[in-house]
Amino acid sequence: AKTNNQIDQLAQNFDQFESNLNGSKGSIHEKRKAAITHFLNAGFPTSKDEEYKYTDLSKIISKQIDFSIDSNSTELGKNDLNDHSIQGLDAYELVFINGKFKKDLSSLPVSEDIEVIDFKQALSSDSELITEHFNKHASFENDELIALNTGFTENGSVIRINKNQNIEKPIVLRYLNDVREGQTVSYPRNLIVSEVNSNASVIEVYGEIGDGTSFTNEVTEIVLAENARLDHYKLQLNNEKACYTGTVQVQQARSSTFTSYAFTVGGAVVRNNLNVDQTDEGCETYMYGLYLLKGNSHVDNHTTVDHQKPNSYSNELYKGILDDKARGVFNGKIYVRSEAQKTNAFQSNKNILLTDNAIVNTKPQLEI
Repeated sequence: AKTNNQIDQLAQNFDQFESNLNGSKGSIHEKRKAAITHFLNAGFPTSKDEEYKYTDLSKIISKQIDFSIDSNSTELGKNDLNDHSIQGLDAYELVFINGKFKKDLSSLPVSEDIEVIDFKQALSSDSELITEHFNKHASFENDELIALNTGFTENGSVIRINKNQNIEKPIVLRYLNDVREGQTVSYPRNLIVSEVNSNASVIEVYGEIGDGTSFTNEVTEIVLAENARLDHYKLQLNNEKACYTGTVQVQQARSSTFTSYAFTVGGAVVRNNLNVDQTDEGCETYMYGLYLLKGNSHVDNHTTVDHQKPNSYSNELYKGILDDKARGVFNGKIYVRSEAQKTNAFQSNKNILLTDNAIVNTKPQLEI
């Protein structure tokens, strides 16, 4: 019953969100409305949905998350971020607290080789990147979690790596929930566009300050042009009460190379969706994951690689170490389309269970 209350509450939240936008609804607002309508009709995925068979999100979220609580914006200094910073890393950085961009804690590039702005600013300046790419790759009709994020999209980051540029400093997107005073809910949205012959690294960091409960529902759309290279890292340093759902949706053009690294070391429930569409010849995709779990953590990694054209390559390796009553899920799907001759695709999932109570469900799939 609580799930229905939560759906009603999210409908109210959207009405409130809409009224707060005043006149600044912009070009994406019709998509927001269509997405939230889709979500409110479908609700959170349950174990009856094949893709969520081992992770009944509606059950988990109904027990843990109260969507009627407002996530307060809090005052933090640089020192509060130390536990979540990567020591000695020289990087550009965008910091978000409870989903809101904090310019005073961030260090943005001033280079013409790269454009990095927060999503809200990109919306208000009517960035052509958003018009061209927002919701074109991560489709809310296919996944309720993408629909929920799209409905509430306002905060996050927009990154463009200009053509022929090699960006040596990584770009860090740090999303922290301040849960010292109570629960938070946030909907980060990232758009990363790598132009022709560009090369860069992006690191997304997720975690909490304090030990309260949080819900983060994130979507990252990544577009690689011809011969572009992008290394994408996701560090999940969540506390034991955190609920996190995220989708990374990648579109690769000819001869581009995408590498993903996902590290998960906590969270009550974590669901990572990584979907890669190789839309032209000569694409290379590398996907690596490591999850180190204890307590009652439940982590579900779902990946798909869609080989659509000839002479492409993908290699996927996920490893897990599980202690106590932790549960891991790995579901990897490889599609090889009829045109995609001379495709090479590798997939491996290896796990170590340290107790009799730890569980792993692993399901590799190949569709030719």
